[in-house]
This record gives sequence, C-alpha cells and structure tokens, in this order.
Amino acid sequence: MALPVVSVKMKKKKPSLVLTLSSAGILIAGGMTAYWLLTQGQLLSRDLPVGANIIPQDALFAVSLSTDRAQWQKLRKFGTKETQIELDKNLVQLRDRFLTNNGYDFQKDISPWVGEQVTIAILSPEAIKPTSKPVATDDNTVNQRSTVVVLPIKNPEQAKKVLAQPKNPKAGKWIDRTYEGIAIKETNSGSGENLSAAVIDQHFLVITDNPKTTERAIQAYKNKTSLATTAGFTDNFPKIATSQAFAQFYVNIPASAKIAAESGNRHLPTQVLTQLQNNQGLAGSISLESQGIRIKGISWLNPNSQRTLRVENKAGKMPNLVPPETLMMLSGGNLKQLWSDYVSTSQGNPLSPIPPEQLKASIKSLTNLDFEQDLLSWMGNEFSVSVIPSSPQDTLSDNFRASLVFMVQASDRARAETSLKKLDEVMKTQYQFQIQQTSVAGKPIVNWFGPLGTLTATHGWLDGDVAFFALGAPISGKIIPKLNNTLANTPLFQQTVPSEPNPTNGQFFLDVERTTKNFPLPTLLPNQQTFLTATRSIGITSAVNDSRSNRYDIFLTLKKVGDEEIGR
Repeated sequence: MALPVVSVKMKKKKPSLVLTLSSAGILIAGGMTAYWLLTQGQLLSRDLPVGANIIPQDALFAVSLSTDRAQWQKLRKFGTKETQIELDKNLVQLRDRFLTNNGYDFQKDISPWVGEQVTIAILSPEAIKPTSKPVATDDNTVNQRSTVVVLPIKNPEQAKKVLAQPKNPKAGKWIDRTYEGIAIKETNSGSGENLSAAVIDQHFLVITDNPKTTERAIQAYKNKTSLATTAGFTDNFPKIATSQAFAQFYVNIPASAKIAAESGNRHLPTQVLTQLQNNQGLAGSISLESQGIRIKGISWLNPNSQRTLRVENKAGKMPNLVPPETLMMLSGGNLKQLWSDYVSTSQGNPLSPIPPEQLKASIKSLTNLDFEQDLLSWMGNEFSVSVIPSSPQDTLSDNFRASLVFMVQASDRARAETSLKKLDEVMKTQYQFQIQQTSVAGKPIVNWFGPLGTLTATHGWLDGDVAFFALGAPISGKIIPKLNNTLANTPLFQQTVPSEPNPTNGQFFLDVERTTKNFPLPTLLPNQQTFLTATRSIGITSAVNDSRSNRYDIFLTLKKVGDEEIGR
C-alpha cells in the first residue's frame, strides 16, 4: 500500500519508546488525523485510530497515517536530502509490498475511495489457531510477526470496482473463501508471502500478509477483543488527540518487552518482565507545524497493576537558573523519587544503562559516601543536569570546553552541607586535590584543583537552597549572582520546549546544531547522524497526569530542505 508523498509512496512507521522519548526521530515516520465511522451501529470515537475496533489486542505496535497529500508534501519540506532518501526508501518498500507488486497504484486505484487515514499494525508472533479451511501457507510463517493494514472505505462503489478484479495475475492465483461469514481473497504466490484481503462491515478493507492474520482481525472485530477494548486505550487516547494531526501511534509495552527479551542473546529476567507487566501502553499523536514536528504522548499503567504513580509536578524553575548559552538541560521534580522508580524497574535488568547496585558500589568506592544516605536523602526536590560551554576569553577554561553542571534544591540543607564537606575531605586526602574556599559575587564557593593545578570542579549555593556542582570549565560567574538573562528567556528555548503540560515534573532541551558542532553525541538510534543533521533543537515537557498515567509533549525544530545550500 502507498500514501501520497509527491509521488505514489507509503510511509513506514518504526516503533520507538523513550521515556524520554529519544525515540522522537523514529516517530517522525508515523501519521494520523481524527476519523469517524459507524460500526455495528456505534460511533467510533474521533480520537481513536481508524481500525482500532479491528486490530487484535496483542498488536505490538500500530500507527495511523494521514492520506492527505498536502500533509505529506509538508513533511517533505523538512529535513535534508539525506533524510528524504531514508524516508523514500522505507516508503517504496511498503508501497511495492502491498500495492505495486499486486498491480495497484495508490493515486489511481486507492485514493478515490479511501478515507482520511490508514492504519498499519504489527501483531505479536503468537501461534494462530487453524483456519476453518486449509489454505496454502508456509508453516514457518505461523509464529512470525505479521502486518495488518486497515483502509477505511469512504466510497463503497468505487472500492468495489477496484477490488472486484485483481490487477496483477503474475502476483499469483487468488483464492476466494469465507470465514465467520466474511468473504476473503488471498494470494498463493509461492514467494513466501501470501497477501489476504477482506471487507469488514462494509466500512473497512483489511489487508494482511498472512491469511491466518486476517482471521485474527475478524475474530477481534466480532468478539470485541480489539485495541479499542484494551485496558486504558479509549480512556487515554483522547487525552493526546489533536485536530488535523498527521499521525497517531500505539505501543504495547509488555508485549514489546517480551519480544525484545526473546531476541538476541540478552534476555530480560523474570522479575523485570513482571515489572513491565505493570505498564500497559504508550500512545501519541504527531502534528506538523511551520517550524517542525510536535508529538503529544501518554503512557499508562495496567489497570490491574498494584503500582501507582506519585502525582507530583513541581519542576519548571531550573531553566531560569542557567545561562542562555546552555547547550543541554534535563530537569526533574524529585531526584530521590526518580531513583526509587529506577531501582524498581532496573533491579537485575541486564539492559539497564547502569545497574543500581553497581552505581552505589562505585560511588562508595570512589568517595566513601553512601549514595542513598549521604546524597539522595536531601535531594527530594527539583534538580537539573546541564551542559554549559566555557567562555573563549576565560583563560582558566583552556582545559575544558564546557562544564557539566548539576543543580538540586536541597530538602535538608544542613545534611547537604555535611555531605559536601565529607566529599571535600575525600578529594583532599585520597586524591590530593587542593580545596580552595573563595567567593563569587559575594557568595561562597569551593573550588577543586587537581594535582597538576587544574581547576576541575566547583560547588556552592544559589538562592532558594539550590546547591550546584560544576565539573569541567569554571562557570560560577555565569550562574552567580541571580541571572537577568537565562535559558528560559531565549527564543530557541521558548520555541522548542513545550509549555504544556503545566505544571510539569520535568523538561529537556538540546540545542542540536551547536552541540553536534562541538561535541560528539552517543549513538542511540539507527542512522542517528542523518537525523541530527536535519534537527535544530529538541524539547520535551513531561508531567504525571494522574496515579495511572504520564503525559509527554515533544517538539523537534527541523531544518528545511535546501537550508544547507542557503547556508553555504
């Protein structure tokens, strides 16, 4: 199948998950607008993806894509020539698989009768019950992941004419059969992929790459075991609905985690899979705006889970405490709580970036401090981690191009000062650092000079009992005294970081252009450099929506095709 992208093409949506949603680059691939249809005399919510009442509950991933040609042309204005090549390559693969290889052209054969969006879903590779009648299919495909494409029919007469007669005899012999009273057409191509198509309730054309998958879709529709009846699905999707959205997507977290655990050599232990069962889904809507792409997301817990979320949204101050030239800033509302959540989901998980016990042991070994008792115990308020570049004219910054700055509003200042004094003593006696007490703008600070006399770190206090610790270039003069011009006041931050949800429990900002020009970034995504080259900045705002769900808003400010030539 294909969607209009200047020429006849279709967009492939790759799943991605991030809390933080670094997943954002992959999400560009998906799309949807709100849609309505009558099914069994009931109105399907405008806020749900089309076909949500057909796609089985065990779908790993589903994305609804707009069929509006203008939306696709708008998407193609973003990025670079390289990102367009990647986009087109994926689109052509899907177009050829579902349309071209079977003799169909999207604009000529599909566009006249299809609705405002189509949905593509990937189902889990669970064994499928035998069909009512044997069909020619490779037994090895039974346990493979399969694809379902749902196309809403807005003009039944035109659709009937196109679908009545298969257009490409070379694609293989078409077989007609009936399942649960619904007529099915399927190919027997001998190429290993047998396409199957059925019209459900006269409103939806369902195409799959496995005849048994078509039966699963019919069963889901008739037995009401579809995505629309998945726990939390209809409650949470409306919370991120956007008019004229380009895409909507859904990720089945426990099912996806199970698949990930079974692939490769690194398996998730039972206790981690049990934890992930507490999470039910991640969903989002994607909109195209003049300067980039906006993603409104929500994740929710399984209603049967005993776990609940702590509704605490008290972040938002940290962008006002760092200077306007800040390259990156990540803030949160409660570091102590964040660590507790991380421990509960990471204990024994080999895929965790840093195993909790290993981190605690490392800090104990290096500093002789207990991570939880000496440090986290007074870090129960808002915190941030920032990258602040050094000033070219600052001779003390010759050894470092930037500073990694940690800030936290102390919930117990006396305890914090005791811990910092312990840390000073360890650096002095164990590592032979020179500890220098001085002041900046009338506020006391402590500098650490390494054995070779290099200023390595600084810590001190800002107004409001905010402790800071800067590692690298000396930046005390940039954050003390209180700033008149801050990161929060810059046009780029205001344009990039979403103002909603508000109040918030965390924000993220990354000036991609300036950062990638000066510092290497760790590889987190396939084709990451291609994506970063097309991106100006990334902003995220999150909040605990209620005791069962989290909200995320993401904005990617993007370059437009041709900008690189203009800049030369």
